[in-house]
Amino acid sequence: MPQTLFFRCSLVLLLSLALHSGYAQEKKIPDTVKAGVYITSIHDIDFKQNEYAVNLWLWLKYKNRDFNFEQNLEIPQAKSFSKLYTTTDFSGGEIYMLMKLQCLMKDSWKISNFPFDKQMLRLSFENSQFDSESLVFVPDTLGNHYDPRFTLRGWNIDSFSIVNGIKLYETGFGDASLDTPHTEYSNLKVRVGITREAGGIFWKMFLGMYVAFLISFICFFIHADSIDSRFGLSVGALFAAIGNKYIIDSALPESVTYTLVDTLHGLTLFFIFAMVSFSVYCLSLIKKNQIAKADRMDKIGAAVCIAAYILLNFYFIQKAIG
Repeated sequence: MPQTLFFRCSLVLLLSLALHSGYAQEKKIPDTVKAGVYITSIHDIDFKQNEYAVNLWLWLKYKNRDFNFEQNLEIPQAKSFSKLYTTTDFSGGEIYMLMKLQCLMKDSWKISNFPFDKQMLRLSFENSQFDSESLVFVPDTLGNHYDPRFTLRGWNIDSFSIVNGIKLYETGFGDASLDTPHTEYSNLKVRVGITREAGGIFWKMFLGMYVAFLISFICFFIHADSIDSRFGLSVGALFAAIGNKYIIDSALPESVTYTLVDTLHGLTLFFIFAMVSFSVYCLSLIKKNQIAKADRMDKIGAAVCIAAYILLNFYFIQKAIG
């Protein structure tokens, strides 16, 4: 009886080992590639074309020579990239490859709070020939990942991260052996958070709009019976505000969302219309020989318009700054 029990236990153990061995062979353990980056400069940020340029060093450590990153390196978000310099060291039982890359990247900008916007620059690196079953990136996080001495003109770098991930492609790239058109590639993801130095550019872009509002506001200090002067100033201010908006929009990518630029210009146009309406109302009072009431309404309208305009501007700007 004990011999029979021992034989059964041994048989179960052998079967489990065989199944485990078969599963291990079926599920291949991917090779690892230790990778890191060091950004030397970010420049030529083009909001209109959704582009920016970046120069960086990329290093890779791996054992499988078939990976051949010099030929198979892929940067999915890049419009174009070039290898300025490449060196490969085969000593020490592994391959160490160092590349100097110059990339022109395509990205999408968040302009809802422009010019108080915060952007996230995204880069990722893949091997175009080996999927995640054969290759997995491991980020090298030691040391700095960008030169703290280089300045990104008009921007501040406030966050930086380098992590690995899996990019899903709902296609088999023509591979008929796949049951479903689905492939997965390991990637190395770099994220750079930047915030704009907005003080100077805000006044540079919105000064014309505020001058247009003040021109229209001057109407309250012209007597209500001088309707030609009042309407002349208001119409001039209206066209100035619209022209200022078109100039700003020409420098930004198209957006389906309502941005801070749209809000402030819409607010200015509304108040110009309100001041024209006050002028028409005061003129009607003059025609009825109610001169004192017209003067009083001018003073009330001036106080209400300037106070409401300043408060609403302050509210929307503070909301955008966050």
